[in-house]
Amino acid sequence: MTIASGHDLAGPRPRQTKRSASLADASLTDKALEVHHRLCPVYGCPIPYFHSLDPLSELVSSLLSHRTRNADSGRAFKALRARFPDWAEVVEARVEEIEATISGVTWPELKAPRIRAVLAAVAERHGSLSLNFLRDMEVDTARAWLEAIPGIGPKTSAAVLSFSILRMAALPVDSHHHRVAQRTGLIGAKVDVGPSHPILRAQLPADWSAQALYDNHEILMLHGQAVCHHRNPACGRCVLLDLCPTGQKRERS
Repeated sequence: MTIASGHDLAGPRPRQTKRSASLADASLTDKALEVHHRLCPVYGCPIPYFHSLDPLSELVSSLLSHRTRNADSGRAFKALRARFPDWAEVVEARVEEIEATISGVTWPELKAPRIRAVLAAVAERHGSLSLNFLRDMEVDTARAWLEAIPGIGPKTSAAVLSFSILRMAALPVDSHHHRVAQRTGLIGAKVDVGPSHPILRAQLPADWSAQALYDNHEILMLHGQAVCHHRNPACGRCVLLDLCPTGQKRERS
C-alpha cells in the first residue's frame, strides 16, 4: 500500500501572502510549513474536531482545561452543565458551589470565581450570555473582544474561535505545541506561550483555512505528547530531527 505524503494529506503548499511574509522570517516560515507537512501524515490530517460546543460553552470548557488533563476537565464540564443547565445560573451561584462542582480540575478555587466573573463580564459587555455574535467579526477583532475580559488570554480566545462551532481561523498554542515550536527553533527559548501566538500564526499563510490551522495546532500538540516529551523526548524516532537543533544536540551528547 502506498503511504500518502504530507503534500497528499495536507494539500498543496499554500501561497504565502504579503501579510504573513512581512511578520515572519522567511526561513522560519519555510521551516514551519515543512514541520506541518511532515507531521500531517503521521497524525492524519485533516483531524476531526473534538468539540462541537457553542462558543460560550467552549469558553467555559477552555477555562476549566488550563493545566488539567482532558479527561478531568471534561468530567468537570459535564458536572457543571448538569448542575447549572443555564450559564446564567453560574453567574448567580455561590463560588463555593461552583468550586465543589468542578473539584476534579487543577486549582478549582481559582477557576470557580474566574468562570463566574468571565460569564458576568460577557453578559455585561454584550447584553446577553452569548458569544454567537463573534462569527460576524474578523478573527483579530473577535480575539481582541474576548481578551479585553480579565481572565481570557491568547490561548483561550483562540480556542473559543477555533474549537467551537464557530470554526474560525485562529491558532491556539498549548504547552505541548509551544514545546515543539521552541525545540525546533520556530520561536526563541525565552518566548512564553502567550507571546508565541502571533509569532507562530505569522509563520503560516494568512489565507489558511480554519481546518488547516486547527490541524497545525493538533499535530504539534500530538507530537509533543507522543514524541517530544517534556522529559526524555524520543529524538531518535522523531521525523523532525534534521530540522531540530535541540534534538540534534541531544543525539550528539
